[in-house]
Amino acid sequence: MPGTSPAIEIRGLRKSFGDQTVLDGVDLTVAAGTITALLGPNGAGKTTTVGVLSTLLRPDAGTVRVAGHDVVGAPEAVRAAIGVTGQMSAVDDLLTGVENLRLMASLHHLGKRAGRQRVDALLEQFGIADAARKPVATWSGGMRRKLDLAMTLVGSPSVVFLDEPTTGLDPRSRRTLWDEVTALAAAGTTILLTTQYLEEADRLAHRVAVLDRGRIVADGTPADLKATHDAGTLDDVFLRLTEPSTEASAGASASAQSATTTEEVAR
Repeated sequence: MPGTSPAIEIRGLRKSFGDQTVLDGVDLTVAAGTITALLGPNGAGKTTTVGVLSTLLRPDAGTVRVAGHDVVGAPEAVRAAIGVTGQMSAVDDLLTGVENLRLMASLHHLGKRAGRQRVDALLEQFGIADAARKPVATWSGGMRRKLDLAMTLVGSPSVVFLDEPTTGLDPRSRRTLWDEVTALAAAGTTILLTTQYLEEADRLAHRVAVLDRGRIVADGTPADLKATHDAGTLDDVFLRLTEPSTEASAGASASAQSATTTEEVAR
């Protein structure tokens, strides 16, 4: 069941890179023990948001708290409470599955006995024990992604960030990973998921937040969002919320017309 205190609290988050504003006043609350899907077009700022939440990027303005800790004031406490599975696999192909997991256990200072117990439990949990002593380079994409998630969980994080975790997986491997994510949340882990697969968000998420042009433009349960926008699927909701604005389209048309007129005069 969701906890009473939010696991993630974002208020007025802003982040720019040079002259480009990527996050422009983001507000988001994620309840403990739930799955929230963060959706948005390419370049909307999803990965930047995860970067700030995981202390890899420093916010320019606003307040961000994860597991009760401020990401600027207490970054070490935040890092101790989280796990991150990025878009790119973090596994070492030259090592076996066991070696990858034991390396993570060592980094988390679990100790030899506790580390082995944790590794064995994760291998069984993700159904990869049979291949555990083979080089990861020989594993399928789905098995590698399971290992990636298992490595994220070695330190028993209370909050997990999954940045497009099923990209490139076949449908069977994707659904298997969905089952693992659902089980994690049922056990009390808070999950913030970014994904390009709208069906994935619909199937997994308790809540969906849509990020567009650096702002949260919608936040609610999948059912509520579909009802509010009179849409049959999240795909329809997403397209309606993130389509170019009338003003932007008009501005682009005016600019194009102006350029054409200037060219004709120049001729």
